[in-house]
Amino acid sequence: MDSPATRPPRRGMEAFASRDFTRYQLARVAVILGAEAQAVAVAWQVYSITHRAIDLGYTGLALFLPGLFFLLPAGHVADRFDRRHVILWCYTLQVFCTAALLALAIRGTQHILYVYAVLFLIGTGRAFSAPASSALIPHLVPEKHFVNAVTWGGAIWQLSNVTGPALGGLLFTLPLGKRLVAVGLEGAGIVYVFTLLSLVWFLVLILSLSVRLGRMEHRAASLEVVLAGFKYVRNSPLLLGSMSLDLFVVLLGGAVALMPIFANEVLHTGPRGLGALRAAPAIGALGMSLTMARFPISRKAGKLMFVCVGIFGACIVVFGLSRSLWLSLAVLAVSGAADSISVIIRGSLLQLATPPEMRGRVSAVNSLFIGASNELGEFESGLTAQWLGAVRATVWGGIASLAIAGIWAGSFRDLRQADELTAEALRPKQKGPEGVSAVG
Repeated sequence: MDSPATRPPRRGMEAFASRDFTRYQLARVAVILGAEAQAVAVAWQVYSITHRAIDLGYTGLALFLPGLFFLLPAGHVADRFDRRHVILWCYTLQVFCTAALLALAIRGTQHILYVYAVLFLIGTGRAFSAPASSALIPHLVPEKHFVNAVTWGGAIWQLSNVTGPALGGLLFTLPLGKRLVAVGLEGAGIVYVFTLLSLVWFLVLILSLSVRLGRMEHRAASLEVVLAGFKYVRNSPLLLGSMSLDLFVVLLGGAVALMPIFANEVLHTGPRGLGALRAAPAIGALGMSLTMARFPISRKAGKLMFVCVGIFGACIVVFGLSRSLWLSLAVLAVSGAADSISVIIRGSLLQLATPPEMRGRVSAVNSLFIGASNELGEFESGLTAQWLGAVRATVWGGIASLAIAGIWAGSFRDLRQADELTAEALRPKQKGPEGVSAVG
């Protein structure tokens, strides 16, 4: 019989045999909890000041623009320097930003431009940390356990998303003592204190990682080196198709930025209801991620991804039409479950189809697509809601997502026909002459 030291990990938990992977995921739990709670506080604080949908959209724009401005240097930094050090510096910046939000909350500022300025700095930290974090994961586990690591990474993300928004809503409405209220430490302020503590814990755990990568890219910065990530994605049907699919579906079908409006004016709930709405997709995604860890995707990954994107779009349509809190929570949970499958497939494609020395720059390109779909999507949602109203904007966005899924399935043949999620099955397809079209 195997001893505890030599016994193989349980099926579905192979990635946790790595000490560094385990510590990194514990760090992610803390920092995502803090970030999601903070997002609820910022959204409710901004909406309480202005009561305008467009101002909620501007919060997403402030977070997105740094990713656009710093895309090229961020990818090069992730490949040029130790990725662990890049992450540490970026999240140290996040500590100062959250402290600034806390100071604004204590002062009771009514000038949301200050909030947008801090969000821009937060977005700057994310712009540099995202490619470094994504490119770090393959070095924490053996390659044969990478898909399992991606699956558990998604599950942990969703677990934190389940509790983070709800925790943010709870802390926002937490009854506090008169002394704390007297100094302004209530509502958003208490949420920001929690986020500060989570960031400090994240930094401690990242410092404890034993992985030391050094430089992956040894060439000095040049236009050719910096643009290599774009060139690689452009010539890769799998990467270009999956990234652009996520970009347009979430850009058009995202409803996160409008949830304060649905919670307040459509479903008639308060901050706690907003937290529940934000958590519902994560609940569905968490359950699906845990299932996928035990029963991983084996074949027909591309077709499965397109089916799940279609389900996501249909759920957004139903959410926009719903007037019942429970129906809204249910369809959001289903949308999260469908999205988690496509996230696992896209995350596996991103790393397994990319050479190690290119992962930082390719991940930076992916971060731009993700940022555009999430933060810029919040701006798009706020803008269309200002024109059409929140309900119509959400319904039309879901219909557009369904249309995008159909068009991409017909246009990107290689992505649709992607089968096994292994480096051997995916990477050879990326090799081809200069100028090969990314559309099959």
